Amino acid sequence: MSALDDGRSDAALLAAHVDGDTTAFGVLFGRHRDRLWAVALRTMGNAEDAADGLQDGMIAAYRRAATFRGDAAVTTWLHRVVVNACLDRLRASKVRRTEALPDDLEEYVGRGSLVTSGPGSGDPADASVRAERRRAVLAALSRLPAEQRAALVLVDMEGYAVAEVAVMLDCPEGTVKSRCSRGRTRLAALLDDLAPRVDEGHSGPRNPRPAPAVRPTEGTTAPP
Repeated sequence: MSALDDGRSDAALLAAHVDGDTTAFGVLFGRHRDRLWAVALRTMGNAEDAADGLQDGMIAAYRRAATFRGDAAVTTWLHRVVVNACLDRLRASKVRRTEALPDDLEEYVGRGSLVTSGPGSGDPADASVRAERRRAVLAALSRLPAEQRAALVLVDMEGYAVAEVAVMLDCPEGTVKSRCSRGRTRLAALLDDLAPRVDEGHSGPRNPRPAPAVRPTEGTTAPP
């Protein structure tokens, strides 16, 4: 049996950590590391700041474990701590880097979105266009206000329910919906600005692009 599957639930591991088990928190973090890393990366916009945000969040969770009340899943609480740590860094440093995010992130996929939703062709030119569109979407996402970006990452990319995201972000459900709506509108505008460069040299007709829909994705593997 691996350390990640030692038989204890997340809640039991957190309680064991509070009681002085020196290995329990490491097992808990290892179990959820990849998905927490994916959220931090998409929220911060680049790997360096994401690593700092994730580290801040895990230190906070380690120190504040005794404050966990059990009124939400441990994973929800961990996401809340990490997202809040990332948002604190964004607000403090005004991080607004617009370089492309790593190519190993999952594509945005949606009907009529900037990223093609159909099956890929074997044409290298088409593959290049798809890659450029993916980079444009991810770069546009990094330019959203921090709160809107966090809501979109959690709801649209990670697939969490609005009610659960409201707990993570410590705000009403209506606020989450509003942030997602404004974020999608702003994202669409940013993508329209980028569209001429993305579509340059593409022979197909340009169509109006609504705010891209996204599918929940598995967490991007964290760096060692």
